[in-house]
Amino acid sequence: QVNGPDGILQNGAVDENVAKTSQLLAELNFEEDEEDTYYTKDLPVHACSYCGIHDPACVVYCNTSKKWFCNGRGNTSGSHIVNHLVRAKCKEVTLHKDGPLGETVLECYNCGCRNVFLLGFIPAKADSVVVLLCRQPCASQSSLKDINWDSSQWQPLIQDRCFLSWLVKIPSEQEQLRARQITAQQINKLEELWKENPSATLEDLEKPGVDEEPQHVLLRYEDAYQYQNIFGPLVKLEADYDKKLKESQTQDNITVRWDLGLNKKRIAYFTLPKTDSDMRLMQGDEICLRYKGDLAPLWKGIGHVIKVPDNYGDEIAIELRSSVGAPVEVTHNFQVDFVWKSTSFDRMQSALKTFAVDETSVSGYIYHKLLGHEVEDVIIKCQLPKRFTAQGLPDLNHSQVYAVKTVLQRPLSLIQGPPGTGKTVTSATIVYHLARQGNGPVLVCAPSNIAVDQLTEKIHQTGLKVVRLCAKSREAIDSPVSFLALHNQIRNMDSMPELQKLQQLKDETGELSSADEKRYRALKRTAERELLMNADVICCTCVGAGDPRLAKMQFRSILIDESTQATEPECMVPVVLGAKQLILVGDHCQLGPVVMCKKAAKAGLSQSLFERLVVLGIRPIRLQVQYRMHPALSAFPSNIFYEGSLQNGVTA
Repeated sequence: QVNGPDGILQNGAVDENVAKTSQLLAELNFEEDEEDTYYTKDLPVHACSYCGIHDPACVVYCNTSKKWFCNGRGNTSGSHIVNHLVRAKCKEVTLHKDGPLGETVLECYNCGCRNVFLLGFIPAKADSVVVLLCRQPCASQSSLKDINWDSSQWQPLIQDRCFLSWLVKIPSEQEQLRARQITAQQINKLEELWKENPSATLEDLEKPGVDEEPQHVLLRYEDAYQYQNIFGPLVKLEADYDKKLKESQTQDNITVRWDLGLNKKRIAYFTLPKTDSDMRLMQGDEICLRYKGDLAPLWKGIGHVIKVPDNYGDEIAIELRSSVGAPVEVTHNFQVDFVWKSTSFDRMQSALKTFAVDETSVSGYIYHKLLGHEVEDVIIKCQLPKRFTAQGLPDLNHSQVYAVKTVLQRPLSLIQGPPGTGKTVTSATIVYHLARQGNGPVLVCAPSNIAVDQLTEKIHQTGLKVVRLCAKSREAIDSPVSFLALHNQIRNMDSMPELQKLQQLKDETGELSSADEKRYRALKRTAERELLMNADVICCTCVGAGDPRLAKMQFRSILIDESTQATEPECMVPVVLGAKQLILVGDHCQLGPVVMCKKAAKAGLSQSLFERLVVLGIRPIRLQVQYRMHPALSAFPSNIFYEGSLQNGVTA
């Protein structure tokens, strides 16, 4: 008997290719026996964080995560370095010092751009060298035509999800077979784990509790305690994720432009580098600005955002709380930190607790309906108006009239408003009729300030007394309904001359004496209470409904607009303020809530209360006449999402 590949060749039983393959496998098996832990133990610092490959020519350093990755694919669709850059939203890399090109930071020769997804190379026409240039604007500039480079030859550094092999060597198949085998699923989990623990390894995934999933939301709940015990941990997960995201966004080397606001407060303008970050900057957000240079003493100031990037420019503006010591004569070497505030999440947790322990937080009917219990339908006895259209608003169509009429007689209603069907007008009309019933102020909420402002404007057109309650951090931000904002209405209260006098003094001098400040605050609280108690309608965001100024108030009727864009705990913040009649307006066929934490979203936090109630069998009242689209455009959404029920209020 002849053993091994040589024997096979001599016998001529198998062709030459198979023999070579067998020989390779035999050698490979021998090497694996000898070095089976080659890529798992005692690895150098520059080993690939996924698979352990550590050939200096094959690895790349991620400048952001401070980790090394190889240019091999292993079991994934792209190379490990590209996989990491995409998942971690990083884009700057450095080559290994012992690699063929030495310790090189990949950047554009012309402008210094380091985004590897924008970088490419152009061979020089005469010399045997290549030049790295970014796609836009450098590689497309007409000035290149005058230089010794041919821009038509530009090629990206990353092709087919790998770095070009002349730049970063691709490990051989043999090396990749000997490396630690890692699946795409493991990579996903490892990347998520790194967000919490940057030094975690693949072995840490095996530890108990690491991959533990939170309890999934239910369709029905036994009681409000079970409801709180399931949603509470999900809100905490989202809060922790949001905190990490905000605190990781520090930006250095920021240039600041200084200005003085009309209220004598310092305003700092600056532009942040464009990133692919998940973080959304909003008006009212807190920012910490630090000076770290040598031209002035070290300084730190807190301010809130009063302007975000828009169509007219990329500048961000923050109004400083205090300008004491601000280095206004200096413009360079500033650092921007994003201040995370737990207020929104605290209010959601508080609402969940109130729902569980306070029997007066909602009516018995709404309590059982929200938990998914079977209860008999109830009709509210009320005097229906002879004419449903509200003064100052457009005439209602048949489906809007039906919605208003039905909602006024039900303790719990869902209104589904497909695009362009007049949700805002319908909501404002409902609020108008509820307010005229004389059962105290109606609370109107929405998840976003823009949605609240739009609805506030419409309700104001009906002639009702409307108060727009906004967070103190947003009081300096202008909006179409600023004149209805609580803090502005207080300024115009003729019934409190002492308050107006102190306010004027504060505006002129910037601050009051401690005695005057104490008196000013007491008078302001009294004025706020008076305005809120006498209002027909109070409008605020869902989270804003947890404002301490509303804490002692009870609202019989509550309407939540765009409720399908709010998470369930977010909706509960206004609901627990005494709801006996609850109206949710939205469209679960459009965008749902934004949940940043994947684990919380997967567990069901991304499902809105509106959507869960629909699944429970509560049928929404659908608005059916759309005024936004040409009939040719509306046919598609009507047939795909709304069973062909959309009618057209426009002909062309």
